[in-house]
Amino acid sequence: MHKIGFDSAKYIKEQTKYILERVKTSSGRLYIECGGKLLHDKHASRVLPGFDENNKMKVFKELKEHLDIIICIYAGDIEQRKIRGDFGISYDADVLKMIHDFASYGLKCDKVVITRFENQVAAVQFKRKLEQRGIKVYEHTATPGYPSDIDVVVSEEGYGKNPYIPVDAPVVIVTAPGPGSGKLATCLNQMYHEAKMGQRPNYAKLETFPIWNLPLNHPVNIAYEAATVDIGDVNLIDHFHHDAYSEVTVNYSRDLEAYPILKRILEKITGEECIYKSPTDMGVNRCGFGIIDDEVCRHAANMEIIRRVFHTKTDYLQGICSKEVYNRALALLDKAHLKEEDRPTVVPAREALKEAIEAHKGKDDGTVCAAAIELEDGRIITAHNSNLMHAGAALILNALKAIIGIDKDIDLIHNEVIKAVTHTKRDILSSKGVSLNVDEILIALSISGIYDENAKNASEALMQLRDSDVHFTHIPSAGDIDGMRKLGINYTSEPQYPGRNI
Repeated sequence: MHKIGFDSAKYIKEQTKYILERVKTSSGRLYIECGGKLLHDKHASRVLPGFDENNKMKVFKELKEHLDIIICIYAGDIEQRKIRGDFGISYDADVLKMIHDFASYGLKCDKVVITRFENQVAAVQFKRKLEQRGIKVYEHTATPGYPSDIDVVVSEEGYGKNPYIPVDAPVVIVTAPGPGSGKLATCLNQMYHEAKMGQRPNYAKLETFPIWNLPLNHPVNIAYEAATVDIGDVNLIDHFHHDAYSEVTVNYSRDLEAYPILKRILEKITGEECIYKSPTDMGVNRCGFGIIDDEVCRHAANMEIIRRVFHTKTDYLQGICSKEVYNRALALLDKAHLKEEDRPTVVPAREALKEAIEAHKGKDDGTVCAAAIELEDGRIITAHNSNLMHAGAALILNALKAIIGIDKDIDLIHNEVIKAVTHTKRDILSSKGVSLNVDEILIALSISGIYDENAKNASEALMQLRDSDVHFTHIPSAGDIDGMRKLGINYTSEPQYPGRNI
């Protein structure tokens, strides 16, 4: 049974109440820059067991009568087809998904702004696609002089050049598929226009991590650094807050660096002294108050740190990240006093690989791969690859056999199904590799369930694998990754390609 360390119901109640209190103390419309994942926040659910990955959306649902929504997307991300790693979909596809997800919660979202727009071909096409679906699309160009030349930024030549996005509600959520999308600039642009109309808008920031009222080196906060190792965020004590209130709080480096300039921009827009004495003051994050078991969250965060380090090492091997990012990840492992082997599936996977190599007469040509999974009850199951299956596919089947209580040697996939898939891959699709990956094994298992009771029971037990931890001794294939993602399994891998040709 997975232990719970976070109370989502308590968090939703506390967060909703706090935002409404901030609205009451604001003299005009409140713009909330919503950082992190708005929906399906899997990082939060991993480091705070019990955190509903859609908590933010549930908070917004509670605020439904007071809410308007704007989605930002950077034109360059559309042009470059930037991908969300957790879903494997592009940022522009995620915008459509977000609009659909808002609707599923009864929240209307029909405003999208394309930021730093320069008539990029892909951005123009995306705008047309949205407009054909009834979505209002606005274009914002890069603001000249931003951020240092405040007199230009806060003028008709700066924010004044970009159009105002009409909104009605007292609270406006400004969100995006990922960082660098222009959320803050959109908030400030809106505030500039409203101030020119004689209104008194206000700004706040809703970002789950780092958690301001946890210690600086709490594993949950270090896990945030590990999650953002590619952009180099560093958690620091908010010295502005300490100077103002003699209270120790945590924020991250980019916000602390940006605060003095942001404070001046807000004062220039409103014509009044900024009500916020620190970046922490600007936040409306009540996540820390939802933690009900600190030890459970510490352990989960430690596992996430190791997981992120493995992913960074793999990214480095694949040329996705730099040596600097790689070294930063390793430093975080030391900072948290952890080692790779603290992840329970790492050593069993490595041992399974050794045993498989010995079974192949000790020949280690890189073609033998292994994997290990930790089940909900703590059991560790291992598997290795074969001519029929990838290591991950064999692992899923072995895990299901353990869960439903049948012998490891019993076949779950009907022989005729394997023959049919192999025939299609080899003889029709001319594929060099015919062994089944995780994604394929899920389909084959469901078909086998028509003929075999064990296969049917195994298919129904798939949900019990959700949130399990898996470790591969090699970089898994795209089909393995897709299958793991669908199952909700958290995986890591050694930075090693299968085979020795590369």
